This record gives sequence, C-alpha cells and structure tokens, in this order.
Amino acid sequence: MLKYAHHKALIGFDFGLKRIGVATANTITRIATPLTILRANNGVPDWVAVSRIIDEWTPDLLVIGLPVNMDDSDGELSSRAKKFARRLSTRFHKRTVMIDERLTSCEAKRIRPGEKIDDLAATFILETWLNAPSSASDP
Repeated sequence: MLKYAHHKALIGFDFGLKRIGVATANTITRIATPLTILRANNGVPDWVAVSRIIDEWTPDLLVIGLPVNMDDSDGELSSRAKKFARRLSTRFHKRTVMIDERLTSCEAKRIRPGEKIDDLAATFILETWLNAPSSASDP
C-alpha cells in the first residue's frame, strides 16, 4: 500500500501599508503561485476579502514576509507585519509563521518592471519557506 506524505496548503502574504500581496503553494508540488493583491488602508486589510481567500483555499499554514534590513535589523514595517500575522492567527485559527522577505520585492520588480508586484513578492516569500521551513519564526 502506498503511503502519501502529509501535505500542507500554504498561503503567503507580502504585507504593505497600501497593498498586501497573496500567493498560494502546497508542499507536494512545492510550486508557489501569485493569487491576488488586496488593498490595505494604512496596513489594515479588507478582512472580508482575506476571509474569502482563507475559506476558499483552506490553508494549513500562513506564511507572512518579515521586512528585514540587510544588516539583519528589523525593517520599518516589521512590527506592523508581525501584528498582521498575529491577527491572521487569531481571526482564522491558523498557524502563522514569519519568513525573511529580504530582496523579494527587488526580485519581483526585476521580473515585472513598472507593474504591481505584491503578489509576486508573496510568491517569493512562499518559495523561501518551501526551501527552508526551519528558518521561519513565530510572529
């Protein structure tokens, strides 16, 4: 009899004050895909839209990008991103982890010059977690 490895559905978030990028992945295919860009009002997301995404994709884990500076110090949005992660966990009763998002936006801008890149940055955040899940931290 074949044994199937337990797989996890993942949703990744690239937190921002005006926009929040969203991507999906799973641990079987190990492929992350951009999903959407949500509007945010000073970092506050459209919680109804977030709820719809969570309900539709039923993730096992939420991965939120942690803005870190090149010298390893917290970025200016780090505390806001951690607060967003804690709120996701509390509202949706899902495990959340933070992953260093250093250079994800730079890479996304290189691939999509002049376009909105938040969903692509969320994809890179998930890829970072898929490649090194042990590097994640709690919010």
